[in-house]
Amino acid sequence: MSEAGSVSHFETGRVALRRFWETARGFWRGPTAWTLIAMLVVCVILQLVVQYRLNFWNRDFFNALEARDGRQIWHQARVLVALAASSIALAIFAVWGRMTFQRLWRDWLTRFLITRWLADQRYQRLGFVNGQRQNPEYRITEDARLATDAPIDLAVGLLSSLLAASAFIVVLWNVGGALEVRIWGGVVAIPGYLVIASVVYATTTTLGMMVIGRNMVEVIENKNQAEADFKYVVARVNTRTTLNLHPEDASILATAQAAVIHQWKRLCGQHMRTTLVSHGNTLLAPVVGLLFCAPNYVAGTVSLGEVTQAAAAFASVQGAFNWLVDNYPRLAEWMSSAYRVGILLKAFDELDSQILSPEPVPEDAEILPNSQAT
Repeated sequence: MSEAGSVSHFETGRVALRRFWETARGFWRGPTAWTLIAMLVVCVILQLVVQYRLNFWNRDFFNALEARDGRQIWHQARVLVALAASSIALAIFAVWGRMTFQRLWRDWLTRFLITRWLADQRYQRLGFVNGQRQNPEYRITEDARLATDAPIDLAVGLLSSLLAASAFIVVLWNVGGALEVRIWGGVVAIPGYLVIASVVYATTTTLGMMVIGRNMVEVIENKNQAEADFKYVVARVNTRTTLNLHPEDASILATAQAAVIHQWKRLCGQHMRTTLVSHGNTLLAPVVGLLFCAPNYVAGTVSLGEVTQAAAAFASVQGAFNWLVDNYPRLAEWMSSAYRVGILLKAFDELDSQILSPEPVPEDAEILPNSQAT
């Protein structure tokens, strides 16, 4: 794609996403949305409190193990049961809140799209706009679902990550202490070295994900378009063959299917590359935290409990900073679906303003997938 084409595509995507939000945020004007948001925010804060307390439980439990204090170990076991029960209850409530919000938002947006699609016989006039097949059925059903499913999960996850990073950076700074490094016969103390290490580690993995997965949004968008075109072709062939069989239908279906399989192959490659970063990060992060804590433990400046507490805090901080690494594929999927819903809304707008007056596609029109559609 040329530089001018890339800029044009980016601008089209930006306008389409803005058009999606202009409509989708209509649900947020009601009291139901804000009530659910408030409940979810409270739930996130309470989950952070439990997670923070569990971090200190790690310290107390392993210190009791190191001291071989059976009474304290039994006490910490009882504390763990209470903390685990609280965490599970909050997690269940969070699932209810998120899925309720997603269900109601999808219902609102889908009804809005269907109402506009059926009004003024747009379902007959919306075959092609600007030379692009709109596939309103796919966008109203599948894309609307994805466009309203991901944002609340991503927003809650981002809020949780920001709060966790703020809380556990303090733990890392206080518990980790300073790292003394001998240089040229002298000793240099690096204060808060675990915080610095966590930020550097998270920045490295995040940049790696952005570079490796930079084409994922485009790949997902093309995959969704190919799926929509395939469904369109199958429906058209079914209509055409109700009375008579057309000999070219088999090759038309094969071509549409091949386009879908090709896009899924590209998507597989994208997921393989992003898994290199995400899975590697999942495996290495806890171990990296322990390795960074080891020098002070060997030097005798921190206890075993403080090592496990600092390592757990390190994992929490880098996990918060790596929010993009963990959610990049989901974010790309959402951007693609929101873009496609925005394009449909813009097509409605164009029909309403009489900018275009497309004629209905004749029954004998070419039904192969439009490779230039977006």
